[in-house]
Parts: sequence; structure tokens; C-alpha cells
Amino acid sequence: MSQKNSDGKRSARERLQEQRQREESRAKRKRALIAGAVVVGVLGIAAGVGALVASAGKDEKESAGPLVQPQGAMGKDAVTIPVGKPASKATLTVYEDFRCPGCAQFENGFRDTIHALEAKGRLKTEYHLVTLIDNNLGGSGSLNAANAAACAQDVGKFSAYHDLLYKNQPAETDDAFGKKARLLELARQIPGLDSPAFRTCVNEGTHDSWVKKSHEAFGRSGHHATPTVLLDGKSIYGDQANPLTPEKLRQMVAGAAKN
Repeated sequence: MSQKNSDGKRSARERLQEQRQREESRAKRKRALIAGAVVVGVLGIAAGVGALVASAGKDEKESAGPLVQPQGAMGKDAVTIPVGKPASKATLTVYEDFRCPGCAQFENGFRDTIHALEAKGRLKTEYHLVTLIDNNLGGSGSLNAANAAACAQDVGKFSAYHDLLYKNQPAETDDAFGKKARLLELARQIPGLDSPAFRTCVNEGTHDSWVKKSHEAFGRSGHHATPTVLLDGKSIYGDQANPLTPEKLRQMVAGAAKN
């Protein structure tokens, strides 16, 4: 065999090997692109759903520390914080996020009416704490504020601290409640709340796992937005065609007492 033919055969073999390598590289790139597209698609879907409900999987991955429920928490899974006299005939159920502007609008518009009805023994309120905004916009203000409110519940100061947080709510995109120093600063305005035990509870996130459990329960509740407000199990807030007013709430509670 001549040197020319040997070189030609070797060259052909090399070209064939190079072609196979190029085909394998293209196949790998194609598989990588397909996998990437799947991931992007899944993330896109999750982002769309996350505007309404949070990913339970995310909560599970981020869970840290033992589950410590606040004093007096009640109901299924012990994720309800009660306010008012237990014997009250009417029950207001409220799902809220401390970073949610709509929740602040509800609280600031109906706070006095709700407290007056609670004081008269006509209404008791059951709060469920939610962390939607953290999941949607990032940050930890929803979680940290809810934990701090649970810490306040431990010493019988939940209602006062809950109200103070909504009165001082930052803009939705401002994660000011993510700073625990801010939550402690506000607590000093409530007599008897600021203490070494309360500060430890806030700084260590004692009730973080409980808050996440509360949020997961919201995800299973069939409700999809905050605030969700129910009177004796019936939704009463958010109907633009028939908006709730303090007077209407008083009438509904009076009707519930008669029944």
C-alpha cells in the first residue's frame, strides 16, 4: 500500500471520528437546552401561582428549628390566634400578611368596629398569619413580623402589637419588617411587651416554623389571597359590587347574635 493511500484512509478515519464527536456535542447541547427549557417552564408556572399561594415545597426546605406554637394558639393544627371572648356568638376569621397593603386597608378601616364588638362580647376574631408577600417579592418581613406577633401573643399582647404593625406598615416593596431591630423598636411602644424574653423570641425566630405551618394551612384552605375575611365561615370582604362597611359589619354581627 502506498504512503498516499495510507494517509488517505487515516484522514478518512479521522474525519469520521471528528464528525461523530460533533454529532455527540450537538446531542448534548440539545439535551441541555431541553432540560433548561423544562426548568424555566416549571419556574414560570410556579411564579404565576406564587402570586396567590406559596409553594409548600419551598416552606419545607426553609423550615428551621423546632415547631413552637404561641401561647393560646387554637383550632385545627393550632394555627389560629384568637382575640375576644370565647363565648361570643359571631366569629370573624381573618387571613392576613403583615406586608399586604390590602390587609392594612382592611385593618385600618375596620379596627375600631371590630374591637368595639369584641369588647361587648358580640364578636371574637380568629387570625391566621400568612407569608405571601415574602414568597412573591422576596425578603423576610412577612415571616419576621408574624413571628414577632406570635411572640407578643406569648405575653398577651398580640392584639396591640398586631394593630401597631399595620399602623406602621411599610410600602409593599420595602422589606422593613425583615429587619428585626425595626420590629423590636415598634414593640417598645406597647407597655409591658419589650422584655429580654420577647427580644430573644424575635431575634431567634422562635415561632418561625409555626408561622410556616400557618402559611401551609392557608394554602390548603381553599382561599387564595389576603386579606380573606369570613364571618361565621362566609366571605364578607372583597366584593366590589357590595363593599363591606363598618355599619354593615355591625348589622351582620347583630344578625348572627339573633340567630
